[in-house]
Amino acid sequence: MNAAWWQWVGSTDSLTARLVAASGRPFRVRLEHQGVERPRRDEALALGLAPTDVAWIREVTLMSGERPWVAARSVAPLDRTGCRRLRTLGERSLGSWLFAQPDLERDPIEVARVSAGAEGVWLRRSRFRHGRIQLLVQECFLHDMAEDLGLALPEPRPTT
Repeated sequence: MNAAWWQWVGSTDSLTARLVAASGRPFRVRLEHQGVERPRRDEALALGLAPTDVAWIREVTLMSGERPWVAARSVAPLDRTGCRRLRTLGERSLGSWLFAQPDLERDPIEVARVSAGAEGVWLRRSRFRHGRIQLLVQECFLHDMAEDLGLALPEPRPTT
């Protein structure tokens, strides 16, 4: 990953604040889906949930004007107050609330490259804790963001 991408993918501050500052257009959060459902297996493992547990899932797109920059998915166990917080956000940014918490703890960021041909470029996720609240936040940086900010796309992986 080049340094320009790492400034986005590896940042530990509020992604929302960074996107607002970088966007030359109005920034907004578009709610795609939210509700109670079974998390993916890797999400359940990351949160210490049993494979049969359900959680509150919220999926949004972070938009620069009408251009989708980041697709985000948040997962909160139902037995915690975090799902109530996610449930009431609607089209407000999770980051604007999350990073205002004085006791916020964040696990290391996990990073993965998106498969060729997908609409995203890089994926990242990390688990957050605030008091009794625990949630997993996953963000996919999209091609429109790369194009708008002049971020180079990764070289295709060699095939063997």
